[in-house]
Amino acid sequence: MASVAQKSSALFKSSIGKKFLMGLTGLFLVTFLLVHCFINSMVFFDSTGSLFNEYAHFMGTNILIRIAEVGLFGGLILHVIDGLMLFFQNRAARPEKYAYSDYSTNSTWYSRSMALLGTLLLMFLILHLAHFWVQSRFMQLPEVDHPQLKVPMINLYGLMVTTFSSPLIVAVYVLAQISLAYHLLHGFKSAFQSLGLNHTKYNQLIDATGTVFSIIIPLIFAAMPIVIYLRHQI
Repeated sequence: MASVAQKSSALFKSSIGKKFLMGLTGLFLVTFLLVHCFINSMVFFDSTGSLFNEYAHFMGTNILIRIAEVGLFGGLILHVIDGLMLFFQNRAARPEKYAYSDYSTNSTWYSRSMALLGTLLLMFLILHLAHFWVQSRFMQLPEVDHPQLKVPMINLYGLMVTTFSSPLIVAVYVLAQISLAYHLLHGFKSAFQSLGLNHTKYNQLIDATGTVFSIIIPLIFAAMPIVIYLRHQI
């Protein structure tokens, strides 16, 4: 048993193990993005916010969702730590830079900038949590009655309207989605490779799916604050 534990520990300390963990947590976070995007998209179909509040209420009161929320934070922390470890490990492995290297022939600029893009996204995430998660979990927000369900719900849509009343905040959220798009363009495909799920038979499908996902999901996220701002401020 000790031997198995030692081998597992050695694996995740290795570069291959770190990349495997990065891919695993990355796909987990991709799943979260898909669910989160679906919930947020409710703002496009109901200008009163009732539909969004209904879905947000379900997500905030369902015990299984709350348990998954703990796993989400754990996965996010692991993803960040693992990414930093890989960055410094790769940097230490190449302490000297060549006089000239034409990196563009072998890789895209965003694949070489994953650490920077990830850092920008982490900074945005902290801001996003302060705007919404902290407010909904620890502050006394006003409640509203759902017109059909007649159940008091936290008015998260009202919080969104207040938050996105600032053009500066809207601009920050839109710029963050550009970083997310480029991060996903490399990370989606890379996750399958790190997990050993890539195959010549399916690589084109994985690439195409990753490209579509990397464009559509950030585009929806970026459109949300813009629509709310235009709907209530113009």
